[in-house]
Amino acid sequence: MKIALVTGANKGIGLETARQLAQNGFFVYLGSRNLESGLAAVEKLKADGIGNIETVQLDVTDRESITAARVTIGQKTDVLDVLVNNAGISGGFPQSALDATNDQFRTVYETNVFGVVGVTQAFIDLLKKSPEPRIVNVSSAMGSLALATGHPGSPKMSVYQSSKSALNMYTINLAYELSELPFKVNMVCPGYTKTDFTGHQGTSTVQEAGQRIAKYALIDQDGPTGKFISEEYFPEPAGCPW
Repeated sequence: MKIALVTGANKGIGLETARQLAQNGFFVYLGSRNLESGLAAVEKLKADGIGNIETVQLDVTDRESITAARVTIGQKTDVLDVLVNNAGISGGFPQSALDATNDQFRTVYETNVFGVVGVTQAFIDLLKKSPEPRIVNVSSAMGSLALATGHPGSPKMSVYQSSKSALNMYTINLAYELSELPFKVNMVCPGYTKTDFTGHQGTSTVQEAGQRIAKYALIDQDGPTGKFISEEYFPEPAGCPW
C-alpha cells in the first residue's frame, strides 16, 4: 500500500484530499496542527468507512513539530510515496502593498512558504525511497504574475499573493533539482473553493478541489512535472517540463 502525507488536513480541502487518496488505496497520514482536531477528522472518515488513515500532529511553522512528525512517521514506514503540502493561511484583510506590516508578511510566509520548505526537506529522504514519488504543493491562481498584471483593477492581497508566487518559484526549482529522479513535482490551484478559508464563498466544491489535487498525486511517469495547474484559468498546465 502506498503512503501519503497531507498537511493541514483536518478540514476543508486538505481533509477531502486525504479522503480521496485513501479511497484510491493509499494509507494517509493526516497532518494537523491541533492533534485533537486531527483525531476528530480521522473519526469522521472512519465513520464514512475509511480506515486506512491516521493523524499526526504537524505544525508546519514549528521546526520541532516537523521533526517530531518525521520521527513518528519514520517509525512506521521507511517510504513516503506522496507529499501534499496543503497547509496555508490567507493572512486576513486588508493586505495593502503600502500598509501591510512586516509581521503580516512573516506570519503568512511562515506557513505558505517556509512551512512547505521545512516539511519537504524533512521528508525528502522517505520520498526518495519511493519508486514513483509525488509532491503536490497547493498554490493559487492569485500567485500568478500574469493574471495579476492582466487585471489591474481587481482586489489585491499583497501578502497572500506574493507568498504563493514565492511558493511557485520554489516548486519549479524543486522540480528541476529532482528532475533526474522519478519525481513528479507540481503546484496545483484547487480553485475558488467554498470553505472556511473563503468564508464559504466560491465557484468550486470541496470535492472538486480535492479531486484536482489528488489527480496530480496519482499521475504516472508520463505526467507533468514543474507545472502550475489551475483548471479555472489555464486549459493546459503552465510551466516548463524538465
